Amino acid sequence: MSAPAGRPQRAAAPGRDSNADLSPDTAGAAGCAVRGQRELFCGLTGIVWLHRRMQDAFFLVVGSRTCAHLLQSAAGVMIFAEPRFATAIIEERDLAGRADLDDELDRVVARLLERRSGIRTLFLVGSCPSEVIKLDLGRAARRLDRQMDGVRVLHYSGSGIETTFTEGEDACLRALVEQLPAPEEGAPPSLLLVGVLPDAVEAQFRRLFEALGIGPVSMLPAARGAERVAAGPGTRFLLAQPFLNETARALEARGATRIAAPFPFGAEGTSAWIAAAAAAWGIDTARVRAVCAPGEARARAALAPHRAILAGRRISFLPDSQLEPPLARFLHRELGMQPVEIGTPFLNRRIMAPELALLDGVAPVLEGGDVEAQLDRVRAAAPDLVVCGLGLANPLEAEGLCTKWSIELVFSPVHGYEQAGDLAGLFARPLARRKMLAA
Repeated sequence: MSAPAGRPQRAAAPGRDSNADLSPDTAGAAGCAVRGQRELFCGLTGIVWLHRRMQDAFFLVVGSRTCAHLLQSAAGVMIFAEPRFATAIIEERDLAGRADLDDELDRVVARLLERRSGIRTLFLVGSCPSEVIKLDLGRAARRLDRQMDGVRVLHYSGSGIETTFTEGEDACLRALVEQLPAPEEGAPPSLLLVGVLPDAVEAQFRRLFEALGIGPVSMLPAARGAERVAAGPGTRFLLAQPFLNETARALEARGATRIAAPFPFGAEGTSAWIAAAAAAWGIDTARVRAVCAPGEARARAALAPHRAILAGRRISFLPDSQLEPPLARFLHRELGMQPVEIGTPFLNRRIMAPELALLDGVAPVLEGGDVEAQLDRVRAAAPDLVVCGLGLANPLEAEGLCTKWSIELVFSPVHGYEQAGDLAGLFARPLARRKMLAA
């Protein structure tokens, strides 16, 4: 196992095979499962936005040179930032069992911490190679955690065998939840916002909750390891991202209470998300409307020019990020787009219930997928815009279809009132560009 290598790559992870295929004709807003070959992105890519948020954490991928190339390509936009991730390369002798992987890993970690004295949390991140050779990173993390003074060592799997690209964040946050302290006895109810958000978006949400008298408010993940974040009975949490299924389950297992709400995309979704928290605190709806009204008005004004481009346009979502249902709701209800099909890799019906209720009867919501059948349906429907993964976008463009990369919706600030216009613009720009090229 060689020393850490460079900055983060973009590569599609292989899909998960299954045997049955259910017709989309039977799918309603509640969703149905479709089995078949999928086109999904590797879970290691979540490191690219996780490391930007967690400022004193380091992500050490235990994997191959392919893993290092993946991260380098995916994080190409971060070339001027100091990366806090690397790859401990598993060499041929490691795969052949000729090296003591514990000794090799200890050597790499010791060298890393010697060079990076500011690390306070070290994540050992599993990959496809480490999963295949059954490297027990959980045991290694516990051992290193006992040995390291002032550095917390955790582990999670970002393997493309086990995770899609958004599930990497879910696995990371679940690992953090397992280490959180319980609230102090007698502490007042607290609100935990769960999911990686840009600093500016976090600040906007904090101001709104403060104006409503909701708090104390904490973030998971916190920007720095020293920030006090607790979870247990008395903790109420709002998911900011729709793909944090395992994190939500881990928080509930500790006694925390999830606040059910649509996700904060667009004016309607943001107001409903905030109102759900206010209801949990018993705050009068008139006060909620008064606090939310200015932001909601700014959001609707920012959406207006994009609605002129998007209204009446047809859109299909191929499964990729788990953002698909709330984005379809936003585009349909606030911008007048007509979803043709809403595919999503995994559908947690309990977490997505508020979104599915708003999408009732709008379009089929399909969980999983058979990529060949989905592409056949896209070609037959010929929607104005297809939201899909990187591996499918260029072939569909070559066939004359207009596409939007779904991964861009995770990299960009898209939550809340102030970002509503930017979110709409991500869908309007491909259509506007196509119109200009055709002129």
